[in-house]
Amino acid sequence: MNLRAPAILVAARPHGETAVIARLLTEEFGLVAGYVAGGRGRVLRPVVIPGNLVELELRAKSDSQLPFARLELVESRGPWLGEPLPAAAIQWATALTASALPERNPYPSLFSALEALLRAVCQAPSARGWAPAMLAYEALLLRELGYGGAKPEAGELPEVLSAMEKLADPLQRYLLADRRGDTLAARTLLLERLRKMV
Repeated sequence: MNLRAPAILVAARPHGETAVIARLLTEEFGLVAGYVAGGRGRVLRPVVIPGNLVELELRAKSDSQLPFARLELVESRGPWLGEPLPAAAIQWATALTASALPERNPYPSLFSALEALLRAVCQAPSARGWAPAMLAYEALLLRELGYGGAKPEAGELPEVLSAMEKLADPLQRYLLADRRGDTLAARTLLLERLRKMV
């Protein structure tokens, strides 16, 4: 397996003293995992942040081997992790993606939607600008994975929050039921912070 592609880093787990196992979403190859040597070191630590857009190079001698990954930063989401609301949105969107998607199945529309959502989170003047995109991304993820549902129509923040509350059960039942860890805690935190704006 050898590939080079733009990718969104959606999860990073420490491995050994300085390495990281990274999970990344690509447009053409879907969700892929790779071993990033020195991922927790001074040079790569700012690159290995969930939400970052990177240029990914994966190399493996066989399909059964975890590939080695080289990452080059294209766009950092790091500056927004100091802001409580954008940080919660980035954390939830990336955690949901990493937990719900199967590896190596391409979902080009999800890649484009996640990139657009992350850009909106970082560029909109307030959460009112990106909250409808978060709702649309959750609904798109359910549809792309075969759980149907119409695209929710919600414009104002109270409508978005109401629609997100209705999606909580399908997300938990269909996408996150058998996952270890509490991925939904990131969503709960995001919703708590959004409710303070209403």
